Amino acid sequence: MRVAREGLPFIATSLVVLVGLALAARVLGGAWFALPLLWLPVAIWVPAFFRDPLRPGPRDPRLVLAPADGRIVSVGEVDEPEIIGGRALRVCVFMNVFNVHVNRHPVDGTVTHRTYRPGRFFNASLDKASVDNEQMTLGVRALRGPVVVRQIAGLVARRIVTDPVEGTVVRQGERLGLIRFGSRVDTYLPAGARLRVAVGDRTVAGVTVIAEWP
Repeated sequence: MRVAREGLPFIATSLVVLVGLALAARVLGGAWFALPLLWLPVAIWVPAFFRDPLRPGPRDPRLVLAPADGRIVSVGEVDEPEIIGGRALRVCVFMNVFNVHVNRHPVDGTVTHRTYRPGRFFNASLDKASVDNEQMTLGVRALRGPVVVRQIAGLVARRIVTDPVEGTVVRQGERLGLIRFGSRVDTYLPAGARLRVAVGDRTVAGVTVIAEWP
């Protein structure tokens, strides 16, 4: 299983703790035998959380792909004055702690904006998370118009990783970054884009088509 590089210290730590508890149980016996068994699910979950599977999904300039694995919690038109400069179609994907958390670029283009904003850590499935939570915003100049991808920290997320800097040429389906542990990614498109998903749909980053250009 391929894992994201950011997860290696966490994976190593979880395994060291597991080995330490197993050794302690062997030496001390008794109730100590329960501790490595209790820790084992954590040691299995940590590498699973940081898994980074290959995603050879559709690659087409007419399509907009999901930037994150998860569940769509909101779709609709909103104002996006910062980059799009007016009304935009917003698609919000919530990632729980069991989803793959590597994010991917929804379109080909060039990064024109990269803005970090500190904030709160409300539940990322709530609509106010788009406004109040810590977030990183990327603006991409795509062939059919500007696209915005906003990584939003969640209730227990405390680290947003965003790979590209301004001026970077990005490719659809390539890695964009990662958020740990439970979070949300919003995609903003010019209002003329045609939606291909609905609230409640499950998405796979770099594979699921969330919209297409007219």
